[in-house]
Amino acid sequence: MTVGEMEEAAEPSEGLFVPQKEIVYNGLLPYSERLDREATELLAEIKANLSRAVLLRELWPGVSFWTRKLFSFLKLYGRRFSKEDHILFIKLLYELVTLPGLEPQMMHNYARILIHLLKKKELLSRDDLELPWRPLYELYERVTYSKTEHLGLIWFPNSVDNMLKALIKSCRLYFPVSSTEEMLCEWRPLLCVFDAVMQKAVSNMELFLPTIMFPEQHSRGFQLWFDELMNLWISLQNQPSWEGHLVNLLARLANDNIGYVDWTPYIPTIFTRILRSLNLPVGVSQMVAPRYLTNSYDIGHLVLWITALLGGPGNPAQKELTCLFNSIASFYHPSNHGRWQAKLMRVLQRLPASVVRRVHRERHAPPCWLVPVPEDQRLTDAHLQEFSQSLMGAALLAMFSKTGSMDAAYALQNLALLTPELTIPPVLEKMYAAMETLTEPHTLTATLSCMIGMARSLVSSPEGRLHVLPLLMGALPGVDPNDFSKCMITFQFIATFTTLVPLVDCSAAPSQQSDLTQIEKDLCYASAQFEDFVLQFLDRCFALIDSNTLLQTRGETETDTQTHLESLVELGLSSTVSTILTQCSTDIYQVALQKVYRFATSNIFEPCVSGRMVADMCRAAAKCHPAESLRLFVPHCCSIISSITDNEELVSEEELDKELLWNLQLLSEVIRVDGEQLLRYRGDLEGVLCACVRLRCKRAYTLACSLLEHALRSLSLIYPTDYRSTPGGFHTDLPIRDWGKAGDVQALGLCWHVPSREEQDFVFQLLDRLLRPELQRIKDHVSGEQPMSREELLQSLAIVQHCLLGAGSMLPPLNGPHVPDLVPSTVNLGEMNLYIGIDYDDSRENYRASICQTMRLLLHHILDHSEDDTKSLFVIIKVISDLMYFRGTHRNEFDNRWKSFTLVKKSMENRLHGNKRHIRALLIDRVLLQHEMRKLVVEGSVYKVVHQDLLCDLLLLSTSTYSQVRGRAQAELMTALGIYSFSYRDLTPRVLQLLSPEHTTGTEQQFKGALYTLLGGYSGVCLASTRDWDCVGEVWPALVRCGLSPSMTLEKPSIGRLLDEITDRIHRQHDTIGIYLTVSESCAQTANEMAASLNPAPCLEPPTVEEVKESIQRQRIRNLVAARKYEKLVNDLLDCLEDSDLPWKFEHMAADLLSLQLRDDHPLPPDAVLYFTQSLIHDSISIRKVAISAVAGVLKQLKRPRKKVCLKPSDISGMEDPEGVCVGDRAANRWLQYDSSKLPLTQEQWESQRFIEKTHWGYYTWPRELMIYATSEEPTESWPNEEMNEGEKIIFEYFTDAEFVGQLVEYLSLEERKGKDSFSPRRFCLFKGLFRNYGDTFLPLLWPRLEQLAGDSHESSQRCVCEITAGLIRGSKHWSFTQVEKLWQLLCPLIRTALANITVDTYTDWGTCIATACEGRDPRKLHWLLELLMESPLSGEAGSFRDASLLYVLQGGLAQQQWRVSELLHRLLSYLEPQLTHVYKNVRERIGSVLTYIFMLDVALPHTQPTSSPRVAEFTTRVLQRLKPLTAEQEIHNHVHEETTATATQGAHDERTQAVKLLKTVLKWLMASAGRTFTTPVHQQLQLLPLLFKIAPVEIDESYDEMKQDARTCLSLMSQGLLYPQQIPLVLAALEEMASNRSWHARYSVLTYVQIMVFYNLFTLLSLPSEVLRIRTLVMQQLLDEQLEVREMAATTLSGLLQCQFFPLDSSLQTQLQTLSQTRLPKARGELASTDLVRRHAGVLGLSAFILSSPYDVPQWMPHILMELSDHLNDPQPIDMTVKRTLSDFRRTHHDNWQEHRQCFTDDQLLVLTDLLVSPCYYA
Repeated sequence: MTVGEMEEAAEPSEGLFVPQKEIVYNGLLPYSERLDREATELLAEIKANLSRAVLLRELWPGVSFWTRKLFSFLKLYGRRFSKEDHILFIKLLYELVTLPGLEPQMMHNYARILIHLLKKKELLSRDDLELPWRPLYELYERVTYSKTEHLGLIWFPNSVDNMLKALIKSCRLYFPVSSTEEMLCEWRPLLCVFDAVMQKAVSNMELFLPTIMFPEQHSRGFQLWFDELMNLWISLQNQPSWEGHLVNLLARLANDNIGYVDWTPYIPTIFTRILRSLNLPVGVSQMVAPRYLTNSYDIGHLVLWITALLGGPGNPAQKELTCLFNSIASFYHPSNHGRWQAKLMRVLQRLPASVVRRVHRERHAPPCWLVPVPEDQRLTDAHLQEFSQSLMGAALLAMFSKTGSMDAAYALQNLALLTPELTIPPVLEKMYAAMETLTEPHTLTATLSCMIGMARSLVSSPEGRLHVLPLLMGALPGVDPNDFSKCMITFQFIATFTTLVPLVDCSAAPSQQSDLTQIEKDLCYASAQFEDFVLQFLDRCFALIDSNTLLQTRGETETDTQTHLESLVELGLSSTVSTILTQCSTDIYQVALQKVYRFATSNIFEPCVSGRMVADMCRAAAKCHPAESLRLFVPHCCSIISSITDNEELVSEEELDKELLWNLQLLSEVIRVDGEQLLRYRGDLEGVLCACVRLRCKRAYTLACSLLEHALRSLSLIYPTDYRSTPGGFHTDLPIRDWGKAGDVQALGLCWHVPSREEQDFVFQLLDRLLRPELQRIKDHVSGEQPMSREELLQSLAIVQHCLLGAGSMLPPLNGPHVPDLVPSTVNLGEMNLYIGIDYDDSRENYRASICQTMRLLLHHILDHSEDDTKSLFVIIKVISDLMYFRGTHRNEFDNRWKSFTLVKKSMENRLHGNKRHIRALLIDRVLLQHEMRKLVVEGSVYKVVHQDLLCDLLLLSTSTYSQVRGRAQAELMTALGIYSFSYRDLTPRVLQLLSPEHTTGTEQQFKGALYTLLGGYSGVCLASTRDWDCVGEVWPALVRCGLSPSMTLEKPSIGRLLDEITDRIHRQHDTIGIYLTVSESCAQTANEMAASLNPAPCLEPPTVEEVKESIQRQRIRNLVAARKYEKLVNDLLDCLEDSDLPWKFEHMAADLLSLQLRDDHPLPPDAVLYFTQSLIHDSISIRKVAISAVAGVLKQLKRPRKKVCLKPSDISGMEDPEGVCVGDRAANRWLQYDSSKLPLTQEQWESQRFIEKTHWGYYTWPRELMIYATSEEPTESWPNEEMNEGEKIIFEYFTDAEFVGQLVEYLSLEERKGKDSFSPRRFCLFKGLFRNYGDTFLPLLWPRLEQLAGDSHESSQRCVCEITAGLIRGSKHWSFTQVEKLWQLLCPLIRTALANITVDTYTDWGTCIATACEGRDPRKLHWLLELLMESPLSGEAGSFRDASLLYVLQGGLAQQQWRVSELLHRLLSYLEPQLTHVYKNVRERIGSVLTYIFMLDVALPHTQPTSSPRVAEFTTRVLQRLKPLTAEQEIHNHVHEETTATATQGAHDERTQAVKLLKTVLKWLMASAGRTFTTPVHQQLQLLPLLFKIAPVEIDESYDEMKQDARTCLSLMSQGLLYPQQIPLVLAALEEMASNRSWHARYSVLTYVQIMVFYNLFTLLSLPSEVLRIRTLVMQQLLDEQLEVREMAATTLSGLLQCQFFPLDSSLQTQLQTLSQTRLPKARGELASTDLVRRHAGVLGLSAFILSSPYDVPQWMPHILMELSDHLNDPQPIDMTVKRTLSDFRRTHHDNWQEHRQCFTDDQLLVLTDLLVSPCYYA
């Protein structure tokens, strides 16, 4: 049915229930008819309880509990609810997740479920559901940009950011149409490129902007922002950190709207950028700007974008893509690797997969409401062919790469789906070649893994099928006992192919059927080889097993360990044999079975290694056709066993003979088959079991126990019995037509084994006969009537354990009364009981309960009498855990099977057609997993008294004497706590009792065990950090108090470490626990709708109005109680701290825990404020640190709110902003600029000015409402003491105490780690808070200390001054004018003094201090500071270091102010220009960096007005004027030495010397600004290019002086710059001019420049054919250069350009070079005519460039050119050397695949080549 039909069908009858999307596999379970009812009941229960919990305002435990149940429901039944319910669930959870003040962890959990509900976007259209965007945005803002998180006032879970992002991604589809405009209004004002807020704006746009809309809504969607953002992106250079977000947004837009956005004009730019972002190395001497390495694009989005661009009329993007892969293909060759490799591999791996997804969406996806891709934009088969061709080269190279061969295999798998006829043949060719060579195992494994992925495509195509048999036969030698990894991949290969192909001999079919095609006939004849294949394969396996027996004759010694690889091979062997024999026809199977049977029964194997392998093989064989195989094996084994065990003496022997053991082992594996078949051997099996489980020999009874377990499992479990690739066996007329056929979910034809009545009887018969006597024996042992030895006890326990493991699914779960009063709730917190196919029979004995009872008796007996019997205790722990929740499957086995299922699915799935077209065996496996998943759903089980007893026993064991016992018991205990709801509330007090100081009888082991129990496992519950006030309130104080416990010693390092781990775990896992939990009205409204919904109707009545009223009252009380509990916890911790006996470790712990309890919704109790304030001068440094952070947090809590007023910018400037986007410095925002003529110097001026603190406001556009702080009228001192609350008073008292302040400052100015200390943000926050909250009250006391410190040049004193000064300046934000003026009168001299004493250690701290002080402040408020810094940075009085440092500090201040201080930047520039020729290197470097900042604002971005700050163009003109003396010269040598200032002053008159110094500074500026500015001023750089070319040296040599090195670096960085089409002609003109320069160094550098420039702007250049021609001419001209080095460099450049396919290798170029190479040389050997030689050499170099341009393949022109080159071997120098070098390079790069490449040459050519490559000319 299409979606439309479904909807029509659903409309007429209201009562009809149409599920949104079920899990299809549920319908295939043997008990599926009961599931519908079960699901409906569960859904009704969830709806009722969830809505009830919300209406009764009970977020915890009610809502939390039932949302978890909803999550389980989704896992078990998928979205098996109506559309109405789907929408209601989403709305309710959306309301819940956006509740203000919600506990972070709850929000996290709701978000997880909501993401799950929104996952399948085709189920709900935009018309069905609309979600408001603002609540979600406010939540995101609150969490991601939290103002209080850094002060420790709120703690979020670690993954909360990613969870929220994922949630927004799922929701944005349903944002209303108007949301785009609203979002743009919100974030446009933040788009200030210089500010850090840009990152926030762009990443918000990337996250929130909706891109999926109906076409008629596009004008209100992306069209509002597309041009603006696209132009911004195009004009950006140098990848700022936010560019990645922009790319992701554009890529998403492209993918969601294929055919609705015209990308054609942008395609060259897009591909150029993609190529640049891969950061590939080019040329020899490339330097990489550091930011390129960090801010590259996200590969996933790039791939999406490329995929979306493909197709359409003319398919323009494919041309660029082909070119892209041609130019990077050689990087994929296995011999190349570097840090870029992972990126390239990811592109290759994801691109085909992404195209497959797109083709699936266009051709095979079921129709839904999403807008389909327009017909003319869809990918045609021709497009796909082109696409595959462009990637094949790279993929075939990457196949053999050292790290990426799996990526290549995945790429090839997807390419084979798109275009099998193109992809498969080349891989097959490589496959056959690899199978023939023995010397290169890596190529074999790599090709095998590629073929595995392509198996389905191969078997589905008629031509491909012919290869199946040759491939299978060829793979057999891979089963090689000497190479395990090869063995594994071969097994995988054979198993993959045999799963797809029924192994049936159809060679008789052609004579009987007339309608066969030729290919089908060939296949039928070939299928006669299947029998040979199977038998040869078995022979190989037997050889493998035999060699393993030879390797390890470990039968005598008792080591059961195997290496990891061995166990893998064992697994591979059994699963492959099983697959092959499952797929065999009956005839072949009979032969194979006989062969296996003979092998197994004619030898006796040792049980450890080979025995296990053989037994596994026999099990695999028996599984396929149990009846035939059991007929052979069971009577044989049973007769041997019974004949041996008849002997009486054997029973008590310690060691038994091999034959008995081997037959037991064989029997125990062979019976793991369909249980029905076992019934006919009941008597035999029972006889063997009774005889063997009581044997004395440990090996024998262990094997007998596993025989027992396997027999019980075969009889009692539910499992499918047939895994063949087509239902109903292979008796159809023509099995070859079923090759590669996919299973059909609708008609799987599943055969289940469901235990019959007889089987159940047999199970209980065995239990009565074997288990009951053992339980009795154990009871007698406990009561002392018949004591057993330890060995006997172990044997009894083994029998009990294996019975439980075997029959676990038949035994009803433990039952009984619930543990009362765990947690109060207004809703039902019951468990869901899922039916798992077993109806328990109450008339039989409940063995689970009897085992439970016996085990508890035994456990207490052992603990009292023989605690050192650890082996028995281990078994008991295992049994206890199985008693609680084992129903036939263990969790870890299930997880492993699920993992391997997904792996197989991934390697065999067909993503192109989708729709679950998997192989039948895989689908059957998935149905079984669904059944097992139902058995394992145990979370949220009700905690009963039985469980309580068992958990207490586990706790006893967890705190017992032996550490191994403790460890195992703790692990089981943690699992159990995670499963039973709220059991931790019962267990925590019991654990804490063992830790309390009153518990005097405890031992150290008990103490440690209890601590470990609190710590918990790595993933499970951690009792120390549950989110529950009752528990935390008990646990934390108890943890601190346990320091007083008598069994606590800190002498033992292990206990110290353990305590550290616990505090660390609490720190990592602690999230804020909610106090004020409220439910909003709209949330309750949605819950009401849910309570009233139908289909299914909720199973409870909705709560009455009274109940709701009462619950609102109850909620208020609950919140008050929570606040009380919070305060009690804080006070308890403080009480602990007052105890003087507490060891120091616990004091630190208490302080740590206390600091976690700061909150932003409830003030810290005054006692705690007092404690932290006092601790600021505590003796211990770690407590002081905690206190500093805590007091800063407390000050934030105490901050008084400030009044804000709304402001209209146009009122101040008197100008409205023009229509359209107008960015940058304009009349309307001029009033924000710093203007020294209008500074607020008096009270009136101060009050009349409007200060705007945030730097970005007004740069791009004005926000709708500009909120600013109201100017403060009353100064802050007027607070009388009475107005302060408790906390404020405490801090006030301490900070007005001179002694306290003195002590504090003394501590703060101590050195912590020599040379490692730096400016501390925590201390800054502390002082900022003090001065913000209390005004200048504390200044008089602090001031003398500050002055004293400022005069001390020690690093730690200066650092302390920095921290306090920064805090002072930032804290004075709202002071009155008089206060501020007074402050600056004091501060200015202080800062002057400090800056005069600046040292190497302190200059960074001062830089940080000033930058922090200026951050986010209006520059007009700080004019004192800015003017002070501008005074005269380069006075030169105190040496060069001070000058450089002052500039650094100034730069820190101005950089924070960005565009608002253009006047200061002009002043600074005019001050610096005369100083550019400064003598000292460090000052020059600093000036270079400052210049970068000055010109940073001169950007060429769209809609941006010319800046009012200094501009590069004017500056460059002035500089060039001063560099005149140098531009005239040819070569520049560096004569200026910087030895003494004296010589420098004498030479100062020399213009040239000055110019060289100036040039050095300019170089520093160019280097600093490359990669930092947003747009590159190309024109200005071009004017400097000629100079750089002259200086830059050719070879890399560290001994060159600074200037030459810098010039090289500059050239390298400039050549990587991004060029726009209009700039290219200018650049080329400059390069052409340089190419005719007299200096060959310059000509040489031009070529290196061209190489990098072309590669980094490849597609932009390719879109301009005329410029391509100019570059070609330029390179050809350099080939004819008289200087040898230049010619050789030109050849290298040429081969690089050819390799990128920058211009084609056409015949005209070839002819031109051949003509040159045939230039006649004059006969006379004396003086060679040099021009002729040059021409001839140029020709030869050109031809060799051809050869080197395709390093890894042989195009058809190559043999001819190679022959031509060989003619020049005897030419004069330097031609012969060039030829030799080319030939040796050719040999090196083509050596790997020489077998393939030989084919391209004729025999004569090969002769010549062999002659050349191994000829005397090499050694001549």
